[in-house]
Amino acid sequence: MAAIRPRSTVSAWQPSVPGIAEVFHARFTDHAYPTHVHDTWALMILDGGRVDFALDRERHGVGLRNSVILLPPGVAHDGRTVTEAGFRKRVLYLDTSVLPEGLTGAAVDAPLLLDPALRERVHGLHVALGAPELPAGAVERLEAESRLAFVRERLHRWLAGRAPTAYGAPGAVLAVRLRELLDARVTEGIGLEEASAELGHVHPTHLIRSFKAAYGLPPHAYLTGRRVELARRLLLAGMRPAQAATAAGFYDQAHLTRHFGRHVGTSPARFARSGRV
Repeated sequence: MAAIRPRSTVSAWQPSVPGIAEVFHARFTDHAYPTHVHDTWALMILDGGRVDFALDRERHGVGLRNSVILLPPGVAHDGRTVTEAGFRKRVLYLDTSVLPEGLTGAAVDAPLLLDPALRERVHGLHVALGAPELPAGAVERLEAESRLAFVRERLHRWLAGRAPTAYGAPGAVLAVRLRELLDARVTEGIGLEEASAELGHVHPTHLIRSFKAAYGLPPHAYLTGRRVELARRLLLAGMRPAQAATAAGFYDQAHLTRHFGRHVGTSPARFARSGRV
């Protein structure tokens, strides 16, 4: 009996993260892309199978391993499955605010980046961006922007042929100033670029590294913890979980519940009831 091929599936959405035009997840078993171009960068990782593609009329083949595929804007390419099992991929379409078009030539010369650390960073960014069924506002904006900053840094290292710019040792004073900024914006939150501008246009990755060196966790994790602490106080004061969620800066009750369970070990509703026993 012939093996049953897995069904092809596609999910695509636009996250509320500057620089990311689209997130695209797909499983293809027999699809072949015609030759085409994008006006964005396509940053792809494979989760299974193999893919073959031509970029600027030169063919490349890639399997799982630790490769990251980067296709530049404005350059013709195609893509097709190699085996009957097809392939699974996750793609981020990045605009030129993340990578300038001036790096196109370097990407054409080497579209396959064998870099396990970069692949892990891209995977972490996909996780932070969530799933298509989540409302755009439910994305952990500070986390996603922070992870994108580190992906961008590593891509620049590959394409520009140089190590990341040295910004000096992590700054304790800078970390304190960022913490004060986060404490003042617990409910409304703050984006990474906005925080950078507020603190004197500090490079985003230097800002994140300084904070983590001082406090042992990245800024987005600190902000989430502060929101959970605020939600705890509101719940014990008698506020309903749905109201406490938005009052503490979460998108909705489900968003609060996901983080509350990790931090407190129980649901917001059960936590609230425990104070009335």
